[in-house]
Amino acid sequence: MLLEESPSMEGNLQALTGIKGWIILGVGMALWGCATSEDVRILDKDFSTVHENTRRLESRLSVMQKEDDALKKELSNLRNDQKGIEKEVAALRTNHSAELKKVDADLLLRIENLQSEMKILSTSIEEYKDYLRKPSKEISRVKEDVAVRTRILEERVKAFEDKSRLLEERGRTFEEKNRVLEDRTRFQEEKLKEAGDRFKRLEEKMTELVSKLRELEKPPLAKETPVETKPAPTGTGVGDLYKDAYETFQRGNLEDSRRKFEAFLKQYPNTELSDNAQFWIGETYYLKKDFEKAILEYEKAIAKYPEGDKISAALFKQALSFLELGDKANARNLLKRVIDRYPHSEQAEMAKKRLETIK
Repeated sequence: MLLEESPSMEGNLQALTGIKGWIILGVGMALWGCATSEDVRILDKDFSTVHENTRRLESRLSVMQKEDDALKKELSNLRNDQKGIEKEVAALRTNHSAELKKVDADLLLRIENLQSEMKILSTSIEEYKDYLRKPSKEISRVKEDVAVRTRILEERVKAFEDKSRLLEERGRTFEEKNRVLEDRTRFQEEKLKEAGDRFKRLEEKMTELVSKLRELEKPPLAKETPVETKPAPTGTGVGDLYKDAYETFQRGNLEDSRRKFEAFLKQYPNTELSDNAQFWIGETYYLKKDFEKAILEYEKAIAKYPEGDKISAALFKQALSFLELGDKANARNLLKRVIDRYPHSEQAEMAKKRLETIK
């Protein structure tokens, strides 16, 4: 019984990647927002707990991944061994069949020869009886001839018996080899079944760990989303409109919050909160995994508000979006730009760590 590799392993790893994105989002939002000192203290404590739990789970997942790789390698070796055994069994059966056919043909030929010799001997005996009535010299010659023919016939019978005995021994050898190969095949099948059971148990454990990690790392928006503390600009309704959009984002209603932020920018394109509103629009796309649109919206925050306090965050999130799209070159360049232009920012520290993971 051969096992097929399960595709759920790759799905689990992709799930981990998505979960890590949630953690980065929660941390980033906690860092980029301007929270009160008490909120920062609470968030730091929660993040430390989540980070420690995540580190332990990832360590366990790494160990199980190594076991999974070793098990796959063992399964591959078992399959190769079984294929070799099957080929050897097929070759032995083919050779055995050919040998038996050859033996049968040889036996038939020898039987025919023996029958012919028996006929000759029978004829000679009849001739011998006829010559018994002839002079003594003729009788002696016939006796000698019969003796020679009898000796030749006995030698041929003996050779035939030796050949038959040899073929019987070879047949027993083939049967013994077949039994050994059958035992090896059964042993391989048992090992394959055992490996399959181990693989299934490992996969169930990994699925359970991924589920626990997802529950642990799932960002509760109401707690982990930073609260904006930037003072609202003077003007009737500016602060209330922005606050409504931001609270909608905190509740996880991404589509409504994006529409409210866009309405805010349309009405107040150049207030102290406009750069933040543009950044949060990019975040709604990032959380929806629409990374291309997220990159464009982050770029608007960078280009329209070059003096805003969200530039380093927008550059860092652009880099993460490019990584999600598989563009490591652009991601690497953006991370270096964060480090060079904003060396004392929180995003610069995160960018250094992220650069070390990009191969």
